[in-house]
Amino acid sequence: MWLRMAGYGAFLAGGTFMLQWLDYQAAVRMRIGDVYLVLVALLFLALGIFVGARALRVPAATPFDGNPKAIEALKISPRELTVLHELAAGKSNKQIAQALQVSPNTVKTHVARLFEKLEARRRTEAISRARALGIVP
Repeated sequence: MWLRMAGYGAFLAGGTFMLQWLDYQAAVRMRIGDVYLVLVALLFLALGIFVGARALRVPAATPFDGNPKAIEALKISPRELTVLHELAAGKSNKQIAQALQVSPNTVKTHVARLFEKLEARRRTEAISRARALGIVP
């Protein structure tokens, strides 16, 4: 019984499809210009999405490595590098001393050595040169 009902359903669905197809064919013949316009518009939409996605793609960010060659060439010690990172974060000597648990005079010494090694006279200049060398982000 189910097989007979499925057969009748398939027959009716096929007949409905054929009637709709004939109606569709008549509509296409009457409005062929509109059909072509829609097809061209869809083509340009797909092309625009494709080109836009490729043009606006953001390249993957490279991981920050701190440029170990520059650090080695300038002979910056690990402690001086830590102080440089703290300077780049905008911290004062007192804040750096508290964070590293050293005296402010020790921080001043590290900062003075960094100025010599980076050939800078001010903090901003030292940070700018360190960023240009890729030592700090």
